[in-house]
Amino acid sequence: MPVDLLKTLTYLALHLTIGFGVAYALTGSVALAGGIAIVEPCINAVAFFFHEKAWQRARTGRKLTAA
Repeated sequence: MPVDLLKTLTYLALHLTIGFGVAYALTGSVALAGGIAIVEPCINAVAFFFHEKAWQRARTGRKLTAA
């Protein structure tokens, strides 16, 4: 598994945990917190993956390649 994909997945796990905790603290609802914790971090994880790819491209001056 490429390091950038592994990094993205571990970031997603961390973000899911934090997102659920914050949403639960604010709403007191497990269901609502779960929904927020799933949707928001998943979108962020996809954005993060492509953000990392863009930075790799900027550092090396190469075109993006498939993971």
